[in-house]
Amino acid sequence: MQHGDRPAGERDESAADVGATAGITAPPDEHGHRDARTDRGFFGQPRALAHIFGVEMWERFSFYGMQSILLLYLYFSVSEGGLGMEQSAAAGIVGAYGGAVYLSTILGAWIADRLLGSERVLFTSAIVIMCGHIALALLPGFLGVGVGLVLVAFGSGGLKANATSVVGTLYTREDPRRDAGFALFYLGINLGAFLGPLVTGILQSTVGFHWGFGAAAVGMAIGLIQYSFGRKGLPPEASVVPNPLPRERRGLVVGIAIAAVLLIAALVLTRLVTAENLVTWVIGGTVVAAVAYFIVILSSHAVSAVERSRVLGFIPLFIASVAFWSLYQQQFTVLTIYSDEKLNRDLFGWEMPISWVQSINPVFIILLSGVFAALWTKLGDRQPSTPVKFALGTTIMGVAFLLFLPFAGGGANSTPLLAIVGILFVFTVAELLLSPVGLSVATKLAPEKFHTQMVALFFLSVALGTAIAGQLAEFYTSVPEAVYFGVLGAIAIVLGGALALATKPVLRLMHGVR
Repeated sequence: MQHGDRPAGERDESAADVGATAGITAPPDEHGHRDARTDRGFFGQPRALAHIFGVEMWERFSFYGMQSILLLYLYFSVSEGGLGMEQSAAAGIVGAYGGAVYLSTILGAWIADRLLGSERVLFTSAIVIMCGHIALALLPGFLGVGVGLVLVAFGSGGLKANATSVVGTLYTREDPRRDAGFALFYLGINLGAFLGPLVTGILQSTVGFHWGFGAAAVGMAIGLIQYSFGRKGLPPEASVVPNPLPRERRGLVVGIAIAAVLLIAALVLTRLVTAENLVTWVIGGTVVAAVAYFIVILSSHAVSAVERSRVLGFIPLFIASVAFWSLYQQQFTVLTIYSDEKLNRDLFGWEMPISWVQSINPVFIILLSGVFAALWTKLGDRQPSTPVKFALGTTIMGVAFLLFLPFAGGGANSTPLLAIVGILFVFTVAELLLSPVGLSVATKLAPEKFHTQMVALFFLSVALGTAIAGQLAEFYTSVPEAVYFGVLGAIAIVLGGALALATKPVLRLMHGVR
């Protein structure tokens, strides 16, 4: 009988269990390896968590650092070091890129589940990300943008889809340290998100855009080096391929991949896909991928009736998540333009870099994530169910957009920095009600054979919302601000209210998962 399969109430008093219970780190075996599930060498958590924490922190450093200056690079004039694009087209590219990042989580998850396992995909993806940032830093003009963004998008998608799964392998389902471990992991994400824009922003504003992109590449290299030394400490489960692709079908998969690359190349060369309409293609592709993925999972013979019902219960949450992220991700499109043109960034005679606004939200996440975790722990079974949390998150995100209305139509430097800080505080409250909860519920509702891919399906909702955020930014430049913020805020509030009213039927579909 395996360690996790003993009958209820039966206790295996092994040395490892006794040591873990007493808070003692289990000794290494004859090869110098420790059991990651009983080790407590990283703040009471498995030592291997430190390495996943590190690679994710530096990946977020590079991701958000680069993204905080990307839009500026695209639409700033050539004399200012940019490429001189129109704002609306530049915002569309940023939205399309952001959507592609989360869309590629599907590919990363599929490769992990069917071919390589999560750990190998994570490691390879980190290398691809670093190469993408190097391309942005060293290659000139649109060549660097094209090569760099493609590599970063695919690499980030592969890393995001699998880092969460690898963290999960460090714990048994019953391990009481599990939630605290994920909280530490989430802290790493936001430390990187906080530091990245600060470093790249000051470099961009003082010595140029390419120095900022170069800092992102260095950050990813640091994370990759740390992780490469820590890989051997991961449990064997991190490298397991849960649903291996039969060898006879691999040729078909390779053929489909080659055909997809050729199709994309043909669309670009024939100018059916251009910089101006790229975001529309990404939105369409994401919708098709989402519908196809739900159909594949729901129609699979490997999915039980209860699992199928739970996936159906995930659909309303998916829709609410799309609405939420389509507003939230405008931090990298509309809010960047707003910060450039309307925000008073004067601090005692010194003008704060535009990208530093992107570091405000991670600070609030770091400060408030512990508060929310303590709140849910104290409430226990009395805490709101997942549909209610999603409804609140979507509604509060709509309220955040309405908070722009008192400043709508103002001129240059008309919005106080403190006002944006307050609005981003509301952004953060909404995010903490939906984002970590969404990751958690995706793992709880996931069919056994589609575990990593269900996490990727949640990221697919982020992909669609992010791409829509880029599309919406085009309207921001052409309609009155009051109309823009008012209409989008009202739509989000209505959708949040509709989900709140549908809580009971959604919970019935979720079969005991709250």
